[in-house]
Amino acid sequence: MRRIHRQLCLLASLVLVIHAGPITEPADKDEATAEFYLKSFYNLTDVKTVFQRKASPLTEKMKEMQRFFGIKVTGTLDKETMEVMKKPRCGVPDVAAYSTFGGSLKWQTNKLTYRIENYTPDMSVAEVDDSIKRALQVWADVTPLRFTRIYSGTADIMISFRRKYHGDAYPFDGPQRILAHAFAPSPGIGGDAHFDDDEFFTFSSARGYVLFLVAAHEFGHSLGLSHSNVPGALMFSTYSFTNPERFSLPSDDIRGIQSLYGPNRDRIPIQPDTKLPTTPNACDPNLILDAVTTLRGETMFFKDRFFWHSSPGRGVTQLPIKSFWPNAPENIDAAYENPVQDKVFFFKGRQVWAFNGNNVEPGYPKTLKCFGLPSFRKKVSAAVHDKNSGKTLLFVDKMYYSYDERAKKIDTGYPKRLADGFPGVTVEVTAAHLSKGYIYLYSGTKMYEFRSNSKRLLRVLKNNYLLPCLSGLN
Repeated sequence: MRRIHRQLCLLASLVLVIHAGPITEPADKDEATAEFYLKSFYNLTDVKTVFQRKASPLTEKMKEMQRFFGIKVTGTLDKETMEVMKKPRCGVPDVAAYSTFGGSLKWQTNKLTYRIENYTPDMSVAEVDDSIKRALQVWADVTPLRFTRIYSGTADIMISFRRKYHGDAYPFDGPQRILAHAFAPSPGIGGDAHFDDDEFFTFSSARGYVLFLVAAHEFGHSLGLSHSNVPGALMFSTYSFTNPERFSLPSDDIRGIQSLYGPNRDRIPIQPDTKLPTTPNACDPNLILDAVTTLRGETMFFKDRFFWHSSPGRGVTQLPIKSFWPNAPENIDAAYENPVQDKVFFFKGRQVWAFNGNNVEPGYPKTLKCFGLPSFRKKVSAAVHDKNSGKTLLFVDKMYYSYDERAKKIDTGYPKRLADGFPGVTVEVTAAHLSKGYIYLYSGTKMYEFRSNSKRLLRVLKNNYLLPCLSGLN
């Protein structure tokens, strides 16, 4: 987590330069959206060069944005980049160039006040009060900071719901896209948080934007944090729904805020990275993977609370599961991608989770019954999907089922014995995935390679054959 840099101390009198110089008209709506996005959040100021020209300021800022979000760096407005740009997000820039002024970027006292100036019509007064209180408590739980509400006068953190132009030189843009913004600690407007009243805020529903989640993010800015580039962190730029009842502050945010204010000495110190299980090592000859799946062109290998992701041209990286899917279980049993639905499914015990990107789908987790599996089945040990056939194979003990994703039911004649469908595999499958027309079944430390159309066994390999053992990887 980066501390918010000195230039991000915003005052009402400081104006972000986003329209300097003549502007070449973009060719279409998407290009106009991209240009506005890069001006607003990545300090794009020179737009004289046409959009398509290589090495233009737009291209360089596009790459900067792609690096920040951890997506493929192309410098072009591809589908994945456009999807990120269209996500609802915080209005504070990821990269900015503001006028500088002296002063600290943290509060010089641990006792802060807040005031709610007005309310959104979307929620009851009690729901707003509770959401704001809990959002501040998120940060109080892990620091010495204490927040006291006042009902008149000027508080350290003034909270209000505003629309469009509202007096601070950073107008809101109507429904969707920018949800709120906040100002870093400083005199005057510093610390204040504004919420776009053209949005639909809710207490806990996935329909709309949960005020508690948006407010907790904005108060991070109010206390001195900038945006994080760690997916799943509260201070990540874009909004993602999390059930407020299950919310816990991710370790990246804890490290960031404690770097400014220190830990909460009144409680047992929260040290998310201590006394954790041993980090798995891709070079371990006895490594047994929990699950393997593809996801949007990358291959993901899961073990305990971590996963490795491997993609062409970008090498292999190891991350905690929670850093990318904060609502996902750890120590999963199985996983598979359905690229037609653009979803990835995780299995653990009798439950299954579905994610679009790093956002959990509404209604999940569900039980294994949603796949038509009998109630006596306690877990799925591996899963793999073939987009050409529309079938998902679910492995249980030494049997497997074929689930028809289109018909939403188990195919007739299943389950079948593993050895009947995949000759040569006589022990339980612990992971599976499909790549380039080949199905890979993992069993213990071995990996069996089959042609997906004929189920003919081609090779038996070490299970880390597709997971390079690189020095310094872990």
